[in-house]
Amino acid sequence: MKLIYARIRKKALQIISRYPSPDFYQDHFSSYELSGQYFQTNPFTVQLRAFVARQLEDDFGHGLDHAVKVAVDAGALMIIENKFTGSSNDVINRRVILVQCAALLHDIKRKQENHAVKGAAYARKVLKEYPFDTDEIEDICLAIRNHEAFNNAVKSNTLQGSLVSDCLYDADKFRWGPDNFSDTVWKMVTFFKIPIVKFMELYPGGMEKIAKIKHTFRTGTGKKYGPQFIDIGLAIGEELFDFINIEFADLL
Repeated sequence: MKLIYARIRKKALQIISRYPSPDFYQDHFSSYELSGQYFQTNPFTVQLRAFVARQLEDDFGHGLDHAVKVAVDAGALMIIENKFTGSSNDVINRRVILVQCAALLHDIKRKQENHAVKGAAYARKVLKEYPFDTDEIEDICLAIRNHEAFNNAVKSNTLQGSLVSDCLYDADKFRWGPDNFSDTVWKMVTFFKIPIVKFMELYPGGMEKIAKIKHTFRTGTGKKYGPQFIDIGLAIGEELFDFINIEFADLL
């Protein structure tokens, strides 16, 4: 089974290589780079990343690599959205760190039922060791609580709290694009040991679910760029679906 999925993943990567990177990374290159610098150098994110690395398992498709990608994209979204409001650099810097910490912790309980709720509760305990004030911890935990798709979000009492939540959500849902077929799906099917026949039965429903994400982005920037992530993912998925049906017809 692993060999079959290894072959399919190899083909998926070949398909992905023919598609351009989403426009978000070109249009907001400077914000993305700045977010990456914050993430690599801020003592809070450096310490929390080391902690999360010991807790998350990459075999489920939502490990450290996923958390890091979400963190950097969420930070970029926070920079972009705060620029629109005219916030000071000090305010932006602080909010970037908050959303990056939320991103690092958002899937900490991914293997458990109601993982967003349980992850938020766990994060609250972890963050007591960090120099965040009560309101900042609440913003981080609410963002974790609200990051699942198709669930009603709990409203924040502040605009900045809502923005932490919305930036985390959008950055996490960016991963439903090309990343879904380069990495996430294959780790999940291997973890659950899903037979190829069952995988193909579930495939159309999975594609429909991905398509629905297009209409759920929350920030202005996410609403502008998020659908392209999803469209690229869907195009890759359609090509891959045809390939599997042809290449593995004798197993289906």
